[in-house]
Formats: sequence, structure tokens, C-alpha cells
Amino acid sequence: MKASLLAGLPLALTLALSACDGHSPAESTPHEHAGAHGGHGEHEEHDEPRKGGHGGRLLEEGALTVELAIAEEGTPPKYQAWLYRDGQLLPPSAGSVVEVRLKRLGDRPENHRLEAQADGSLMASSVVGEPHSFDVEVLASIEGQALRWSYPSYEGRTEIERTIAEEAGIRVAPAGPGEIADAHEVQGLLTPVDGKVAKVTARFPGPIRRLAVNVGDPVRAGQTLARVESNLSLTEYPVTAPISGVVLARNASLGALAGEGAPLFEIADLSTLWVDLHLFGADAQRIRPGLPVEVTRLSDGATARSVLERVLPGTATVSQSTVARASLANADGFWRPGSAVKARIVVARQPAALVVPLAALQSFRDWEVVFVRVGDTYEVRPVELGRRDAERVEVLAGIEKGDQIVVEQSYLVKADIEKSGASHDH
Repeated sequence: MKASLLAGLPLALTLALSACDGHSPAESTPHEHAGAHGGHGEHEEHDEPRKGGHGGRLLEEGALTVELAIAEEGTPPKYQAWLYRDGQLLPPSAGSVVEVRLKRLGDRPENHRLEAQADGSLMASSVVGEPHSFDVEVLASIEGQALRWSYPSYEGRTEIERTIAEEAGIRVAPAGPGEIADAHEVQGLLTPVDGKVAKVTARFPGPIRRLAVNVGDPVRAGQTLARVESNLSLTEYPVTAPISGVVLARNASLGALAGEGAPLFEIADLSTLWVDLHLFGADAQRIRPGLPVEVTRLSDGATARSVLERVLPGTATVSQSTVARASLANADGFWRPGSAVKARIVVARQPAALVVPLAALQSFRDWEVVFVRVGDTYEVRPVELGRRDAERVEVLAGIEKGDQIVVEQSYLVKADIEKSGASHDH
């Protein structure tokens, strides 16, 4: 078992990972020398493989040699081979059978049969998909002699014990179908609901003799807010709250003259607030009432869900935006008018056969990849991606339904694979 993860992990975990040793067979497999068993050469390698003149791995049995490579230049990756006797190149017709049998992680078989080419080599017509990480079995019949070699050739692979992975926060989930949201993010403000705001004035002019509430105080309908001495009758009368709510403003002070029409208090019922969202350009044409919306307060990231109630018919003069409006329940006073918010409005959801969370994606070499777990083994999988939203992405190729995908702490797996140094054996 090999796992080194990141230096930032707890010391005990780091030591445990560092103590697990391993090797990359793709870089540590020698040229094959083994006795024939029933006419077949059985070979297991443990050191650096010998390379031939074409850069391929040399598979040797007595005087016969197969040089095996994965050709990539000018072609999709395909197996290519050359045959030798006593170091001399043989025509491809000398080999009646050359076949490469692969077993990928999870015991997935894959076979490649090589055919004679005009350039003196043998080449498969089938493509070797990435990653080039598998157990290899090579079968050949050269001048009537049956030969067999087998060796591991791994890349982009590491092993991490399950308990260590759990301590590091590495979590997997099966790839499967899902939905990709067509979502739009807009910004706006929380405002009191029209009709639930009251400006309280004195009925008769006169000096203010008593103030009973301050800004922020909750009040009930009919509750006395102040007492004013009427200039006409020289008697005091109460100024009362017309609605229940919270005092937003107080424009009164003791002894000051309360005049007719000048508001002394502003009270609002904040048990429900409006979310006024500003739409620009094409958003104003696509966003309509009834769509779900997730509201996030910019100051602290608090979220709530609602539904758009209406899109106002006018356009804001200054910003040239269209206002879409939703409501937020606020009986506990958690949300405050004037707060800046952003909102994610889902216009449509499209089904996708295979999706993974965005957190599963990493870059590896020139690929976008995810990591698949089989047992305690993790391996890179280059993926072809389609549509995406703020949470997930559609996978068009590279993994299969049910594959166990690393969906949390995938960067730890990437770091461990990169430290292992496993690379192509071409």
C-alpha cells in the first residue's frame, strides 16, 4: 500500500501514509527472462524494462524478441510491435499471432490484436484508451513457437487504505444520472412590503410631551407611541401605532412641535420582506414568475429559498434593469430590509445520463479528470465533459454508471498520484 497525501495532514496520518511503500511497475519492470513452461514463457518483472530501438519494451525468450510499444505520433494510441531473432528484425509475417490482452482496474478486459504493416511492424487497429494503466498479457507465435509474457503497467494510480482515506476526508459516491440546471445569478435588495409600512403623524399640532418607543422597538397596533399637547384644546392626546411591526424611524423629540402631516414615526411589518432582483439583457426575457430562486445574503452567506412572484412591467430609470420580485418569510426577524443579496434563479433543468459534482474534477497532465476507487486503489480517469451548472457537470465519456468517484478531497488523491511518479510505459 502506498499513500503520502499532503504534508498538511495530521502527523500520525502523514507518518502512516509515508510508512506505506510501493512501486510503479510501469517504471520498474525488467526485460523478461524466464524458462518456458509447456512451450510458453512465463514472465514476472520487477526492475526497469529494457527498451528497443523503437522505444518499446523488449520481451525476450531465448533468441526471439518482441518489441512492444504504444504508438501515439500521428495516430490515436495503438499497440505496435516488431519481431526479432538474435537481434535481427524479422518480417511481420514471421509472427502468426501477436495479441495484447489488458485487464484494467476493476477486472475490465480489453484485447488488441496486431496485424502486419507495410513498414515491417505489426499494429493493432484498436485504440488504447487512457489511462494506460493495466495488467498486460502478451501472446505471440513466432516461427511456430508459442510465447507468453505478463507484467503490470500502471500509471495515474495509487493505493490508500480505507481508514486512512476516511481520516483524510476522502469520500466517494457512485456516478449516475442527474440534472443540469440552466441557472442565472442576479443581485438585489431586501425591502419592506408595500402596504405594510406606516408613517405616523400627529392629528393636531402641538408640543410633544412624551415619547414611549425608540427605533427598533416592536409595537402592536393601537399601542401609544407618544403624547402630544394640542395647541387647540391644550389637552394631551395619544399618538398610536396604526399597524403592528417594528419602529424603523423616529423623527420626534421631547418638547419639539408636532406639525400636521410631518411623520413622527415610521413603522413596518417585517414578518415578510420583498426580494427585489435586478435583471439585465437576456435575463429579463427568460426569467418569469413561478421560477424557483435561492437567495443568499452577501454579508454572511445566509440562504433561503423562495419563488418569483412577479416581474415588474417597468424599467428602473438609473440602472435600466427590470425588477423581479419574490417574498421571504421573516417572522423571526432574521432578514433585514436594505440587505444586499444575490439570487440563483433556475430557468430550466435538463436530464443528463451521467453527472458528477464539480468538486470531483481535477486537472491532470492535459486532461480534466476524476478519480475512481476500486477497493483501496484510486486511479485517474480522463473525462469528456458536457453541460455544467454551479454544482455538477455532465460526463459524456470516460467513466460508467456506478463507478465510485472521489467527490470530496479529490486534490489529495491527485497529489498522492503525482508523488508516486507513475507514468506511461511506451
